[in-house]
Amino acid sequence: MSALLVGYARCSTEEQDLTAQRDGLAKLGVEPDRVYTDHGLTGTNRERPGLREALAACRAGDTLVVTKLDRLARSLPDARAIADELTARQVSLNLGGSVYDPTDAVGRLLFNVLAMVAEFEADLIRLRTKEGMRVARAKGHLRGKQPKLSRRQEAHLVSLVHSGEYSTAEVAELFNVGRSTIYRAIERQHREARADLAAAHR
Repeated sequence: MSALLVGYARCSTEEQDLTAQRDGLAKLGVEPDRVYTDHGLTGTNRERPGLREALAACRAGDTLVVTKLDRLARSLPDARAIADELTARQVSLNLGGSVYDPTDAVGRLLFNVLAMVAEFEADLIRLRTKEGMRVARAKGHLRGKQPKLSRRQEAHLVSLVHSGEYSTAEVAELFNVGRSTIYRAIERQHREARADLAAAHR
């Protein structure tokens, strides 16, 4: 049986799109039905069902393909754990067109160096974000995260979900928000209803 290319794509938030990564994987030769994805999960979260499925789909001699290392892992321990699993399975790793064989000493060294660079870049981004927020707060520009929907829009959104005529995904697309925003709106309305009920019985 010939070796296969198994693709993996991930984005950290539900609002982000995987299209660019899917296109990149297609250019690297991965068939669309062999692409596994995680949506709304950070790279530091090791419990990624899509990644689990991608690794499980790889056999000895196959290649796991990702467009960039930070789509696969954002910490050195995580990258090492994945490298250990690829080594045990005898699976190569294709990072944006460059293939690394973790069973080879040089390939494993390069993989670890890339992981260290990815972790360093992630740390720099966090530091720059914190510094930017500190400066903005000092200038009075930072007033906290603004809500995506008004209270009236939230009420309309929840009523559409409760009507049963639309799925959560359809409502999310209609309001251009992630499903997590819908779940939070429903939970917020439930909390307010319980609070009103408790106040009425006092």
